Amino acid sequence: MKSLLNNIFLLAGLFAAASSNLSFAQAPSGAIHLNQIGFYPGGTKIAAISGDEHSSFEVRDAKSGKIVFKGKLGSSRTSQHSGKVTKIADFSGVKKAGNYIIEVPGLGRSAPFRIASQVHREVAEASLKGFYYQRASIELPEKFAGKWARPAGHPDDKVLIHASAVSQNRAENAVISSPKGWYDAGDYNKYIVNSGITMGTLLSLYEDYPAYFENFNTNIPESNNGVPDLLDEVIWNLRWMLTMQDPADGGVYHKLTNPRFDGMIMPGAAKNPRYVVQKNTPATLDFVAVMAQSARIFKSFDNKFPGLADSCTTAAVKGWEWAKKNPKILYNQNEVNKQFDPDIVTGAYGDRDASDEWIWAGAEMYALTRKKDYLEGLGLESPQTMVLPTWSQVKTLGYYTLLRFSEDLKSEGQLTNPLKQAVTNYAGTLLTDLEKQPYNTVMGKEAKDYAWGSSSVAANQGIALLYAYRITKDRKYRDASLGNLDYLLGRNATGYCFLTGFGSKRVMHPHHRPSIADGIEEPVPGLLSGGPNPAQQDKCAGYPNKFADESFTDNDCSYASNEIAINWNAPMVYLSAAIEAIMGQEK
Repeated sequence: MKSLLNNIFLLAGLFAAASSNLSFAQAPSGAIHLNQIGFYPGGTKIAAISGDEHSSFEVRDAKSGKIVFKGKLGSSRTSQHSGKVTKIADFSGVKKAGNYIIEVPGLGRSAPFRIASQVHREVAEASLKGFYYQRASIELPEKFAGKWARPAGHPDDKVLIHASAVSQNRAENAVISSPKGWYDAGDYNKYIVNSGITMGTLLSLYEDYPAYFENFNTNIPESNNGVPDLLDEVIWNLRWMLTMQDPADGGVYHKLTNPRFDGMIMPGAAKNPRYVVQKNTPATLDFVAVMAQSARIFKSFDNKFPGLADSCTTAAVKGWEWAKKNPKILYNQNEVNKQFDPDIVTGAYGDRDASDEWIWAGAEMYALTRKKDYLEGLGLESPQTMVLPTWSQVKTLGYYTLLRFSEDLKSEGQLTNPLKQAVTNYAGTLLTDLEKQPYNTVMGKEAKDYAWGSSSVAANQGIALLYAYRITKDRKYRDASLGNLDYLLGRNATGYCFLTGFGSKRVMHPHHRPSIADGIEEPVPGLLSGGPNPAQQDKCAGYPNKFADESFTDNDCSYASNEIAINWNAPMVYLSAAIEAIMGQEK
């Protein structure tokens, strides 16, 4: 009898243990929103819990299930977009490296996450490697591209001069060579304007944190050549940009494009004719800014790239001179199509005002040459209002450059002091009412944050906060910037980690031709999805609703919310790498 009872108790114990393990192994709850990659030991650690009925949470070791931290959820916060309620779980007190989950009794548990000193290193490396996968005119072999290897596409060695781009020495349908560069987004065209802000962001990252990239390997063909991989990747696009300048007069073509978008095919299958289209002022000034910044940086690598810095300087000066002679030529695709054939209906990147491009180009030329003439007439003498950089609004890139060299420009305090104030004022507005936001992020405070490419808004807000941190050394700006990285990696209303290849709830179907056409289940990794966009211009099925912060669908027809673009990936690289550099310095 005693033996029988012992067996019964043993079976009961095994059943209870199995039940406990079964409960612990349940699918992650979609109601727990957090950075699905992880946290720094000394950093802020926050999750947002949907609903109003729960009051406590636990942090458990992911392997053993042991409770390592218990906490109370914060007070209820109501979303200004959906009216839904969240509560904040703050577990910043957990500092030991390891793998963990959050459990909310009665609700469920999160997916596992890490606490580690370089927790976002892979994110930073992958988001830069995303540019390698966007390279035109080159094969991507398995050694570097893994399962996403593909044949070369778009050699661009026989590009036609569009009728809008005719000049004295280049007749209509004349042939030029313009290889290399990055595919702009989910399509296969190459645009100077969008390359401008992309290159400016990546080059600024290098100038701001050069030491961090001395040991930053992304496994690209140029790795281990004595040049940081960040700069090797930038050069692939830089050499294309140099071909887009008319050598006769210094003007720069707006874009290299098919007349119409390619279908959902691989790059090597695309055979349509390609054109360079009208020279104009904003494109030329974006080009000038990139060339001036490149000249500064690559002067230090003259032994690796002989003459490159000098070529960039020459191109920048010629472009500036052309813009001075042609200060108000704007690209209007509809007007171009009324006058010239064939019609061009790919991404317009048209701009109605070049004043911001003048500021950016002038600032970069001044930083390169120290000639104040480049700043004359730009309106920099009075305090400036800061706006986030976008492809059509780049003056803040000029502000960042002037601030970067403010120590060298001590005699120009009347110039840089107002800019410092503009950056810190803007950062201060981002922090206003942060403690009331449903996901405790500065991203999403206003509905306008959820524009087309809202993920880049979050990343660029994070960059602005890091500049405020560099100016003031106040950690509240650093922590808020880190909060926006948390947003991009899962602490948002959709619950998605927006960087392909990462997260427990990951983007699988971006609007990106290679990811659609390659027959591989997983999308090309390291690409930042556009993010929520309540305008829903694509009319794609699958959006859950029109709430600004939830208006996202992981569907490849959703170019409005789920496309990728180089100008979105660049601030993701900056934000993740800069935070890694900063947190590494503050161990």
